[in-house]
Amino acid sequence: MPIKIPDQLPARHILEAEGVMVMREVDAGRQDVRPLRIALLNLMPDKISTETQLARLLGATPLQIELTLVRITDHVARNTSADHMAAFYRPWRDVRTEKFDGFIITGAPVERLPYEEVRYWSELRAILDWTQTHVHRCFTICWAAQAALFHFHGVPKRDLSSKAFGIFPHANLAPASPYLRGFSDRFDVPVSRWTDVCPTALAEADGLQVLAGNEEAGAGLVYDRAHRTLHMFNHLEYDTGTLAAEFYRDGRAQLPRGYFPDDDPASAPENRWRSHAHLLFANWINEIYQTTPFDVAAIGEHDALVAA
Repeated sequence: MPIKIPDQLPARHILEAEGVMVMREVDAGRQDVRPLRIALLNLMPDKISTETQLARLLGATPLQIELTLVRITDHVARNTSADHMAAFYRPWRDVRTEKFDGFIITGAPVERLPYEEVRYWSELRAILDWTQTHVHRCFTICWAAQAALFHFHGVPKRDLSSKAFGIFPHANLAPASPYLRGFSDRFDVPVSRWTDVCPTALAEADGLQVLAGNEEAGAGLVYDRAHRTLHMFNHLEYDTGTLAAEFYRDGRAQLPRGYFPDDDPASAPENRWRSHAHLLFANWINEIYQTTPFDVAAIGEHDALVAA
């Protein structure tokens, strides 16, 4: 089944060229099915690239997905045009009365700031609390994963001595988890961050399960059962060239480890994580489909009954 996104969203043309099934809004209206309602709170600077990366993964699943793009209410994006934001994004203030089967929150280039100094920290905390009554399953990425663990469990982040940057092999620590169904024992993951979560505090927090990680880069994937949230600290959603773009953007300051063949930036990198990215998002969507109530209005109420 296809993903339903706005007809004029730039990601549509890219995905159609790749063979991803994308449904026109008028056609979706004719189908007598209940699509899964997935919202994306996009905090990344290059919003169009992030939209495309995540829509690609959501659109590859066998269910019909209706994607809603969400932004922080009063935050002005610096790297994406105001016209694009006005045309395709809804402020959270306008969607907070609605309910969603899934909600994704991306990373943001604020990871070295104390949480309290992030301009939209108060609203993000409100959004995280709102997900507990209006969202069936959450998926947080990179800084958002760290922020959610701090908000719900008090797990602090810490600065790294140098940027964790490159392709890091992750161990599958929970092969029985439905989120790692079909995963290899080890799988490569793009990593790009200046901070990580304190491993001692993570281990002491109640109800958290580390699903995958790397000895040097730390935890990579954590499941928070009580809050129905999957936390991914790294970037399986990245395109093949995303780390290269970051490398050149930063003036070639740090070579991404294990990314360029023979560590030669003149050589084109190979994508060694795409299949696991698709598998992770397919598993997450499947968990939503298997457990979400048919009546969207019952989301929240249904989850409270299950938790009890």
